[in-house]
Amino acid sequence: QLVESGGGSVQPGGSLRLSCAASGFTFSTYDMSWIRQTPGKGFEWVSAINSRGNPYYADSVKGRFTISRDNAKNTVFLQMNSLKSEDTALYYCATGRFTFGYWGQGTQVTVS
Repeated sequence: QLVESGGGSVQPGGSLRLSCAASGFTFSTYDMSWIRQTPGKGFEWVSAINSRGNPYYADSVKGRFTISRDNAKNTVFLQMNSLKSEDTALYYCATGRFTFGYWGQGTQVTVS
């Protein structure tokens, strides 16, 4: 199970920190991703972190977002800074980096 939290409404230039709490599987052995969905663009992969803690980012968020994980707490985070209106989306965490197995229910981020 994956449960996201931390979404909300923020003005452009603001920051939010998303969290995703995992349970029911060996979290530390999984790559984890953040994926966002908008009505106009569909699904967009945002960022991933592999089991060793190496981060990967889409060009659209590089330099603004930071992914991290705490294996002791079975949680992955997405720190989002310098938010733009185009970052408005429903943000999901999911297991995997190229293909995605488990998904959370999503948390809404609105930048306006």
